[in-house]
This record gives sequence, C-alpha cells and structure tokens, in this order.
Amino acid sequence: MEIATIGFTRTSAESFFGRIAESGVAEVWDVRLKKSSQLAGFAKQGDLKYFLESLCGVSYVEVPELAPEAGLLKAYRAKSICWDDYQDAYLNLIRTRRVEQVLNAPLNGSGIALLCSEDTPGQCHRRLAAEYLQQHWKGVVVRHL
Repeated sequence: MEIATIGFTRTSAESFFGRIAESGVAEVWDVRLKKSSQLAGFAKQGDLKYFLESLCGVSYVEVPELAPEAGLLKAYRAKSICWDDYQDAYLNLIRTRRVEQVLNAPLNGSGIALLCSEDTPGQCHRRLAAEYLQQHWKGVVVRHL
C-alpha cells in the first residue's frame, strides 16, 4: 500500500487536484488541526471534500488522530520550540494515541494521501505520520506528491 503526502500552500488548484488525480490514491486523509481557515480557498474542509469527489473521484476523510495538538503547533509556529523538539513531541503524541492500531489501513491496498498545508514535506507532520505508519503497517511505501 502507498501512503502519499501532499500540501496545498504555494500551489494552484489545478496543480493540486491534478497531482491527486494522477496519484491513484483512493482517499485523502486530512490531518490538519484547523480545516476551515486556510489561505487556499479550495482547501477549506467543505470545498475540499466536494472537489476531491467531483474532480478526482477520491474520498475525503478527516483523521484528527494524526493532527498535532493546538499547543504544540502554536509553540512551533511561535518558534518557542525547534523542529527537532516538535518532531519528538509529535511522534510521542501519535505513539501515545496508538494511531497504528486505531486507524484502519484501506483493506483493498488502495493508497491514501495525507493532506496538510505545508508546501514541502520536510518539516511537516504529515511526513512524520506517513513514516510512522510505514514503520508499523506492513508493505507501506511513502511518496510525496
């Protein structure tokens, strides 16, 4: 099974939905903490669900278990903690949540894409989540769209 990751900042709707459509994923898992107050209008929760289903034939799934806690995200954005500390805290959070047991991998092996706002996966929790699930679910390949 493939777990892809994708961000929507600094991209057009055409590019974003094109990458999703070409990826072959069956579901987009929204792992954001805040889903309605985003800079890109097409990525707001209600609109995103509609566009994914209508343009790409892809299901939209909210996955709060993979979202960071508000205080952690706020501390990182305020530069109160560095990336390494954020990474450690986030990985501990999803480990504590036991996401690998709570979440269900798609049964038919179809891929999923983890969605967040960051334009690149390097310093984004969606990459950490994908790599964590890769370590705990068998046969997972991670790809960044």
